[in-house]
Amino acid sequence: LLSEYEAEQPQFPDVPESKHGSVSLEAGILQPLRMEQFYSAPAADTVVQQLLPIAEAAPFPEPPDPKTCSPREYLEYYIFPVLLPGMAELLHRAKKEECFERKRTKFIACDFLTEWLYNKNPKRKDESFTEFFSIPFVNDWLKDHPRPPIPLSLLLSEEEASIVIQSFWRGYRVRCDSEIQELRQWQKQLREDKNIIKRVKEFWTKQEAK
Repeated sequence: LLSEYEAEQPQFPDVPESKHGSVSLEAGILQPLRMEQFYSAPAADTVVQQLLPIAEAAPFPEPPDPKTCSPREYLEYYIFPVLLPGMAELLHRAKKEECFERKRTKFIACDFLTEWLYNKNPKRKDESFTEFFSIPFVNDWLKDHPRPPIPLSLLLSEEEASIVIQSFWRGYRVRCDSEIQELRQWQKQLREDKNIIKRVKEFWTKQEAK
């Protein structure tokens, strides 16, 4: 899709950089977004330095007015510097949660990105970290739109799941033994006999009370 989009765009080989020095969406942002750059970087900051200019070389000498600037300027100055680090961290966490190896996981990308962006908000610079479910607007939304519980199969680790499966299998093999089957049958008959005796006693107690 990217190659088709670039092929449709007009080419301006000799046009100098604009007076604002804005970053090219094709050359400066779209091309560097290769998966290996996200995975090979030791941290999200390294990825961000590859994707966007450093602060000292910012294309805008002063922040453009968010109400009057062009959509491109708004994206490059207000959106991408915050969103791209979050996307890089999202890919790192997704790899850690083995999302690229399993069909289903407990990891919810939208939840992670919401939590990351909320805590990285410049207006909350000096505030403590807030967990996803403690974010006010998330808490209010979930009150009216409760989520179904996450299946236990997604919450257990591989070690915990293997212990549960092995325990069930050992119990099944033991219950299949003929001597154990005989013992279980005897216990069942014993419980039934005791119940009959108890009921008979209760019956005669009621009769005598009359």
